[in-house]
Amino acid sequence: MTADNTIQRRGLMLILSSPSGAGKTTMTRDLLQLGDVSLSISATTRPRRPSEIDGVHYHFMERDEFIFQRDRGDFLEWAEVHGNLYGTPRKPAHETLARGRDMVFDVDWQGTLQILEHMRDDAVTVFILPPSMAELRNRLERRAEDAQEVINQRLLNAREEIRRWSAYDYVIVNDDLDYAFKSLLSILAAERLKRVRRTGLPVFVESLLNNDV
Repeated sequence: MTADNTIQRRGLMLILSSPSGAGKTTMTRDLLQLGDVSLSISATTRPRRPSEIDGVHYHFMERDEFIFQRDRGDFLEWAEVHGNLYGTPRKPAHETLARGRDMVFDVDWQGTLQILEHMRDDAVTVFILPPSMAELRNRLERRAEDAQEVINQRLLNAREEIRRWSAYDYVIVNDDLDYAFKSLLSILAAERLKRVRRTGLPVFVESLLNNDV
C-alpha cells in the first residue's frame, strides 16, 4: 500500500441508475466482487421470498414499522411500488461513510433525487445508458424472464428514465460491458482522490512541512 492510500478519507456514495436491461445490476455485482465497497441494503414491506435472506437481500419489515421509521426520518429515500414500500436506511450509510468505506446504491432517478437532498456532498451519481433502444429490447428479450407485454412496459418506462440522464454527474453508454465497467472504476478512483473527501490530508501535509530533509 502506498502512502497515498493510507491517508484517511471519508467514504462516498456511488449511486447507479439505469433503465432495466442497460447493465446496472451486472456492473453493481462486478463492483461488489472487488470487495472494497459495500452494498446499501434496502428496507421493504414486500413479503420475503423463500430464497431471500433478511439483512442480505432486503431488510424485511411490517408496513406499520416502515411507516414509523419513514416518518421519523430514518430513510434517505423511499417509494411505494405495486403496493409495497421500499426505502434506503440512513444510519448504515452514515456509519459506512464515516469509516472511510464506499457504498454503492442501486436506485432509480426518483430515489437518486431524494438522496441528493440529504447527502449531495457525499454522493456520486452515474447513469448507465444502452447503446440503442433496439439493443435494449434485445437484452430484455434474451433474458427470457418476462412476458412480451412486460418487456413492452419496461421499454416505455425506459424512455421516461432516460429523460433524466442530465441530473447525473456521469453518464456511461454501455455498448461494451468491459469498457463500461472500466469507466465506472475510473470514476470511482477519481472521486476517491477528491481533496474534500480526504480528511487526513491536512495532517499529512503538515507532517511534510514539519519534516526536515
